Amino acid sequence: MSAIAITMNLMLMTLLLAALGMGWQLNRRLKALKDSQAGFAKAVSELDGAAQRAEAGLSDLRSATAEANQVLSERIAMARDLAGKLEDRVVAAKAAPARETPPPSRAEEPLTLARPAAPAPAQRGPGFDWTARPAAPVRQALARRPAVDDDLFDDAPLALGGRR
Repeated sequence: MSAIAITMNLMLMTLLLAALGMGWQLNRRLKALKDSQAGFAKAVSELDGAAQRAEAGLSDLRSATAEANQVLSERIAMARDLAGKLEDRVVAAKAAPARETPPPSRAEEPLTLARPAAPAPAQRGPGFDWTARPAAPVRQALARRPAVDDDLFDDAPLALGGRR
């Protein structure tokens, strides 16, 4: 064999080894790309599932909002009706002739939330405490009196997102 043939064979062998090394690197990169593509496909499917759940949640929210709007408008109409009835009663009470009643005694004093103004020092009697108010009758009267909104809303309130 001549020196040219040996040199050509050595060059061919180095080129084949370089091609083998590059093929091996390319194979590793293609595997990594394939794995990342599988991860990307998984992420896309998870994103699609999340979008579907969000869409279902939005439709539930829309229906709950429509239901709450209907219930609220019914209650507003009922409140307006009751306010009209109350206004009619107030007008009727103002139009009724004033009744002559004797002044209430200390035990039958009307219930008020505000403190009455203290009389002038000249009007105060000796030994009488003008700031003292009977506490027990007030509590008893408040306990007997029904709450203002007892008959306003008869049905139970809806839970958030609840259905009728």
